[in-house]
Amino acid sequence: MRLRSVFTFALLALLSTSLLADQITLKNGDRLTGTVVKSDGKTLLLHTDAAGDVTVNFDAIESIQSDKDLHIGLKDGKTIVGPVSTSGDNLEVVTKTAGTAEAPKGTVTIIRNDAEQTAYEKTLHPGMLQGWNGGLNVGFALTRGNSATKNLNVAFTATRQTLHDKLGLYANSIYATNDVKAASPSTTANAVQGGARYDHNLTSRVFAFANADFQTDDLQGLNLRSVFGGGLGLHAIKSDATTLDLLAGANYTHESYTVFSRNLAALTLGEEFMHKLHASTVLKQSVYFYPNLSHSGEYRGTFNFGTVTKLNKWLGWQNSFGDIYVTNPPNGTKKNDLLFSTGINIAFTH
Repeated sequence: MRLRSVFTFALLALLSTSLLADQITLKNGDRLTGTVVKSDGKTLLLHTDAAGDVTVNFDAIESIQSDKDLHIGLKDGKTIVGPVSTSGDNLEVVTKTAGTAEAPKGTVTIIRNDAEQTAYEKTLHPGMLQGWNGGLNVGFALTRGNSATKNLNVAFTATRQTLHDKLGLYANSIYATNDVKAASPSTTANAVQGGARYDHNLTSRVFAFANADFQTDDLQGLNLRSVFGGGLGLHAIKSDATTLDLLAGANYTHESYTVFSRNLAALTLGEEFMHKLHASTVLKQSVYFYPNLSHSGEYRGTFNFGTVTKLNKWLGWQNSFGDIYVTNPPNGTKKNDLLFSTGINIAFTH
């Protein structure tokens, strides 16, 4: 008698667990049981106890059954919320206020469970300290013996992106010395750059931007270059694997050299490219051209290229190359400054 009671209790517990779970039936007859997490209308993510997260093609789904609330986004921009079942090619959503609503599966663009919906809503209005992604690059070289040199390069980037805007910060520096007593000059490199750019989407493709950039370079006699600008940009390519932004605008530049200072107005023309070579390596490249509006024929240009290869979630290896060109530096100084660095990358997410 006791054994029968135990068996009956176990069977009821198993049945109740099955009833509480979401169920996906595929067109080939297979059934998957678990928790519907999210869908983008192309694939659906189901969390199962036995196999973990399982991704299935949305077109391969015959029916969806969920006793828990799901947030269904449609092509017309509407969202309906409630437990979901399938009737033919339609999803039936039992809403709390409007009864049962039907939506053809072909019109579904988004499905989220409560946890995913809460996380999504937080991305719409994140706190200023939330949503940051970035990394710190560090490289150091030291020689002693027949040569005596030191070389330190540090770079920092951070980006905070929401659905409507993006804020980016950056800073990098390179410092090198030749410690041999007869060396002159003993400091062979001492340059610092930093700045910020804010983008605000006007449409899905067009955005407005404002930026501020600062630079010093001891060997070029540049005490401080300050650049303030803005303009419009175009998301020419925008996907998870590849992005290409084209930018055009104007800027005001103040340059303070050891021997003179000057102010000038210039155009801002540029492009920024990012491509994920594979799961662990990201390539970034940018080119900017600043024609001087005050004195024709004078200009400044920058080129940057870099890669970061992840070794694990927070540690990677970085390589970066940069070229800064000025047509009219002070007499006795070169027009080009080339910067190359390699070293570790420490990634962070907040």
